[in-house]
Amino acid sequence: MKSHPLIFGLFILINFCTAKAVATEATTQQLEQLIKRGEYLSRIAGCNDCHTSGYAQTAGQIPKEQWLMGDQLGWQGPWGTTYPSNLRLSMSKLTEQQWLEMAKTAKYRPPMPWFALRDMQEDDLKAIYQFVKHLGPAGQPAPAYLAPGQNAQGPVVRFPAPPVQP
Repeated sequence: MKSHPLIFGLFILINFCTAKAVATEATTQQLEQLIKRGEYLSRIAGCNDCHTSGYAQTAGQIPKEQWLMGDQLGWQGPWGTTYPSNLRLSMSKLTEQQWLEMAKTAKYRPPMPWFALRDMQEDDLKAIYQFVKHLGPAGQPAPAYLAPGQNAQGPVVRFPAPPVQP
């Protein structure tokens, strides 16, 4: 018995679509796991402590929809005054590869522990990126850095100068 070309083509198409659906489902599950890991990491690594307004003061009782949008609270010391950036806005402008490169090479002003980003495993950095991307851009940019001697308009946490070394 001869097979009909149309039936054979239909068989190939069905198998292709089924394989594609299975692969898409696996990819979707992997992405969901990555997002969950990124949420976990942003919580335990302290990202929210500075980059989410009111997070530390409320023992983390801030809705996730308000996470990582920066803060108006300045951190002032001998370096000037820095503000926690709105990660949701800044990371929405980056590709994953750009984020990985920045996390491994950038050196930020205090109190940002840039060395912790540098030391993170790539999979963890990817998870954080996917979580922030999942949250989506929201909020306003943080205030701009102020050089030493410039007065901050809002509240600040003041760090003393380091002790003079003999």
